[in-house]
Amino acid sequence: MTVLEARALNRATLARQLLLDRADLPVRDAVAHLGGLQAQEPQEPFTGLWSRLRAFDPAALSELLTGRRVVRAHLMRRTVHLVTAGDLLTWRARHDDMLRRRVLGVYRRELDGVDLAALAAAGREVMADGEPRSLSALARAVAGRWPEAGPRPLGEMLAAGLLPTVQLPPRGVWRTRAGARYGLVPTWLGRDIDPPDPDPADPVGQAMLRRYLAAYGPAAPADLRAWCGLTGLPAAVSALRGELVVFRDERGRELLDLPDAPRPDPGTPAPVRFLPAFDNAVLGYHDRGRIIDDAHRGLSVTGARFVLVDGRVAATWTVEADTVLVTPLRRLSRAERSAVAEEGRALASFLSDGAGDRVRVAASPG
Repeated sequence: MTVLEARALNRATLARQLLLDRADLPVRDAVAHLGGLQAQEPQEPFTGLWSRLRAFDPAALSELLTGRRVVRAHLMRRTVHLVTAGDLLTWRARHDDMLRRRVLGVYRRELDGVDLAALAAAGREVMADGEPRSLSALARAVAGRWPEAGPRPLGEMLAAGLLPTVQLPPRGVWRTRAGARYGLVPTWLGRDIDPPDPDPADPVGQAMLRRYLAAYGPAAPADLRAWCGLTGLPAAVSALRGELVVFRDERGRELLDLPDAPRPDPGTPAPVRFLPAFDNAVLGYHDRGRIIDDAHRGLSVTGARFVLVDGRVAATWTVEADTVLVTPLRRLSRAERSAVAEEGRALASFLSDGAGDRVRVAASPG
């Protein structure tokens, strides 16, 4: 069985994630290809798409949001993701149990004794008028029946665990600051979510697995589980094994992949790329070693924004006033610093609508 070394996996990941070469894709197609972008920080997907698409226009994403063709919803791993409307309608029921369990994992004590079916019914009654509501407003509307639970657990369970909701614009629109207001999926999209499929072969899971491998493979079932938060989709994996190719990584893990998916030569040059906070190119794996060193893995869940140099996390970045500030995590060569500064200037120009291109690269550690 072919063993894929870390650099081969890295280049495959960059190619699938549109980070090896910027793609000439419409914005909606890019969102669909990536299986959504993690988006609890509302403005971060704009940087994620700028790093992946040629001539990306942020207005195009804003128009997709206001036009109800892409949506912001609690989905993979119970985090807010930016996904196409079609994917939300198809995938939401598949995530129901996971979403409830994850909210209960945080608020089990507070929600002890709360009849979740009754809570869901009360929430639907409140939302039936079609008016958008903040999480706190939704919680206040039902809190009289469950006063001991507290507003935050009730609101989180309703908006993220029990009701199929979306976070409505203007939240997530370019350069717009707005709190999260929720609406029901059928109300916002004009169509009910697809019901659960009773087929034991899990056709929805099979489609998700194919989509995951197209954007993240080669990968192990544990990586798939880390991306979506579901329990590995074992029926889907079993059903598709006959049409997948199998590799091993250097640790001996079995990796699955689509036969014709890109697996570039490990020597393929990788350009500098700036990633937004919580980018799934890092978080979409159980084994993140293909793109980030173990010493820095903890940064991936803190909201740090990463800079990829030669395909791997080599620095973090922030914006202060009108300047992109880059902090190396390892020593950068002169050529690498120059490449980071050049891409940083392009990012600064994008973030400022062309008003400036200031970047500062701090001294390397050690």
